[in-house]
Amino acid sequence: MIVRIMGEGQVRLADSHLTELNKLDDELLAEMENGDGPGFRHTFEALLAKVRELGEPLPDDALEPSELILPSPEATLEEVRELLSDDGLIPG
Repeated sequence: MIVRIMGEGQVRLADSHLTELNKLDDELLAEMENGDGPGFRHTFEALLAKVRELGEPLPDDALEPSELILPSPEATLEEVRELLSDDGLIPG
């Protein structure tokens, strides 16, 4: 799966990592629903860090279709809320 972090680039991520990422995504959704700004920021940063850690960066000149697009690290709770689907940021 190709994942784009807006403003950073793309990484190739094995589907086997989705379960681990979904745990952080579920936590993020709960924090957003509760309006927990500091919790949201912490979990959102942890989610992006985990994608960077587990993913293999694609070259800057590679333009692969992204199957998953994550907001930039600077995104606010409100901006992330606008991008959410019923499944959160991570499908599944």
